Amino acid sequence: MGPQREPIAVIGTGYVGLVTAAGFAELGGEIWCVDVDAEKIARLNRGEIPIYEPGLEESVARNRDRLHFSTELAPALEHTRLLFVAVGTPPTYSGDADLSAVHAVVDAMPASNRHALVMKSTVPVGTGTSIKRVFGERGKAGFSYVSCPEFLKEGSALEDFLAPDRVVVGDDGDWAGDAVVELYAPLNAPLVRTDINSAEMVKLAANAFLATKISFINEIANVCEETGADVLEVARGMGLDRRIGSHFLRPGIGFGGSCFPKDVSALKQLAGNSGYHFQLLTAVIEVNELQKRRVMAKLQKHLGSLVGKTVALLGVAFKPQTDDMREASSLVLAARLQADGARVRAYDPAAANEARKLMLGVDFADSPLAALQGTDACVLVTEWPEFADLDFCEVARLMRGKVVVDGRNFFDRSRVEAAGLTYEGIGR
Repeated sequence: MGPQREPIAVIGTGYVGLVTAAGFAELGGEIWCVDVDAEKIARLNRGEIPIYEPGLEESVARNRDRLHFSTELAPALEHTRLLFVAVGTPPTYSGDADLSAVHAVVDAMPASNRHALVMKSTVPVGTGTSIKRVFGERGKAGFSYVSCPEFLKEGSALEDFLAPDRVVVGDDGDWAGDAVVELYAPLNAPLVRTDINSAEMVKLAANAFLATKISFINEIANVCEETGADVLEVARGMGLDRRIGSHFLRPGIGFGGSCFPKDVSALKQLAGNSGYHFQLLTAVIEVNELQKRRVMAKLQKHLGSLVGKTVALLGVAFKPQTDDMREASSLVLAARLQADGARVRAYDPAAANEARKLMLGVDFADSPLAALQGTDACVLVTEWPEFADLDFCEVARLMRGKVVVDGRNFFDRSRVEAAGLTYEGIGR
């Protein structure tokens, strides 16, 4: 890595923006971070990290002198040429991506021949073309545009940034694309340099395929339950086929988070808006929703009516090593349990504060054992590593009932059953 790195701006300091800023800071160079949320910027300037992501707090502290946080765009425009856009694009009720934050960034850009927007936010195919048209209509045709989708997994996002599977750069073959390629060169990652539309599609297609793989193995798990097969053995046998691979062949209670549900819906909607009915993704979404209902069926099989019963949820974040509650399975489970008359108790080592805002009426405990005290059943929702160390004899002593629904096939079944508890996995 050379001593001189081009300074860049990052607009949006959420998961993607803050990790991108920290990652580029690790490589050297000045990073100008801009966000409209004044409170978030104030916290960042105090050294407080508003999200939970392993290694991020340490990285920001280590590179504090290189990172500049502000609510003002002007300093970023003054000091940088490349403005990485990492604002939210949540789904609307129709399933389309909400691009209002992206449009706000575009509207804020001045006419310039030396700047480029580099789109990190996940956007529908055609967004870049639309933005370039808007620039042209507003006398800003000199503003360049690059699509550079992110492939960060929450829980390992900083590691993913510094050791990516690939870097995708979609551009018009101008200086901006060259500059982005140069920024990523120290990472020595495979480079896919292509047109803007194809780069935008890569992100949507990749996430839709991974979601499809998850829904497929969940369907196999459901058939395994009916036929007496063990889905873990089936997945092991499938995963050794190099054409399939073992990644994302882990059955459970469905995918969640900020990417898979949103991107699958967005691609399905994009196809529909283009006149094509993407039948496969319709099934992927349906399977994912039905998977949560199967947990309810497992509880009812053992408990009968859930009225007056107390059920503990172990983990509420959509995955371990994050406090992200977006599209978390726990939200659906808690709501359905409460609708069926059950009391819900929960524990999560990182996401409890955020979850309290979303899971009204749920009693949050300070430890797994406190959450399990006096419950009729428990459901493992998020496979946090600390749950692997549970003393199931103590669990059995504390619980009023015996039912353990392992929603991620995470527990050692023999240990659970040896403690006198009733084990229910997924597809086993």
